[in-house]
Amino acid sequence: MRPASPSTARAMNDRRALHLLQEQGPLTAAQLKEHTGLSRPSVADLVERLCAAGLIEVVGESGAQRRGPNAKVYGIVAGRAHLAALDVRTESVRVVVADLLGRPLAEAAQPTSSAAEAVELVARTAAEAGAAVLHTVCAGAPGLIDPASGELRNTVKLPNWHRELAGALQRRELASRVIVENETNLAAVAERAEGASRQADSFVLLWLGDGVGAALVLDGRLRRGASGGAGELGFLPVPGTAGLPSADHCEGGFHSLVGGAAVAALAREHGFGGRAEAAVRTAVAAGPEGKAFLDALAERLALGAAAVTAVLDPGRVVLGGEIGLAGGPALAELVADRLRGLTPVPTAVLATELGDGAVLRGALLTARAAAQDAVFAS
Repeated sequence: MRPASPSTARAMNDRRALHLLQEQGPLTAAQLKEHTGLSRPSVADLVERLCAAGLIEVVGESGAQRRGPNAKVYGIVAGRAHLAALDVRTESVRVVVADLLGRPLAEAAQPTSSAAEAVELVARTAAEAGAAVLHTVCAGAPGLIDPASGELRNTVKLPNWHRELAGALQRRELASRVIVENETNLAAVAERAEGASRQADSFVLLWLGDGVGAALVLDGRLRRGASGGAGELGFLPVPGTAGLPSADHCEGGFHSLVGGAAVAALAREHGFGGRAEAAVRTAVAAGPEGKAFLDALAERLALGAAAVTAVLDPGRVVLGGEIGLAGGPALAELVADRLRGLTPVPTAVLATELGDGAVLRGALLTARAAAQDAVFAS
């Protein structure tokens, strides 16, 4: 193998230094030397190049008593690019605009019934953040993403404006790049970075809200499937339903047992009212009085978890979404106990640490990674 050319080696060192500054925060030249193993002259050249390119700047000094070039602390120019993350629901949108480091600058949410309304919300939020143009936008939406085109596919019961949003943002010239990703996949990105599966190579996120789905992370990679349909667990045929799911509807599948409406109905049978997540939270707080309901719910959840475990052997299943967060470790422990009786494959069951905010957080992390890759390579 040929050694890297001087220009290639410099580019690799620059990228390495930039990622160190992103991960660890501002550093001195001496600290960059320590972390990279480069010589002092090489680090000096590197710092000069990155400053001249407008990628890093002096953000302070290390220690009140120190002065001179060795005391300078360098950080990434966070305002070099702005990005946005969107959590697109059936009838609403949440948006956060951030700098290149992913630090939120402005946030907003509102009921939404058209792509035009969503675009206006993004435009207002970007203006509040002082961003004339967004470098990268990542939008998380329910439904299937075509792995070839990256576009949201025509999905039953999803509004048309979801599929129009990416094009509307670009026609308005609000963003240079728009990424659309399945909402549960983005929640898994956040769980792996900051949640219950921090840096885990393999896990399945079981999303439990009004609907039900799953995100698959195997061998360190998010798996979408040949058509983008991996994780459509709501369509899984399971015992205990009144029928079978169809290509057009998930009624009769796993959704009929653990979707929000089904969980709320099960809760009412055990004397707990309200929305599903509220009923689960109340049952957990009730202790022994809530155990019968939670046991019944765990029996249902274990069916889906067992199917995933038998096929994928992910090592761990995370109960996410509003219901997973409401059930917490108490529900996760009950599901783990039921799962042990259904499969010989050892599988940990954990509760989400992020809940409903995981989609927006995953979109922000995805937008940040994409923007940094583009900016750092320029």
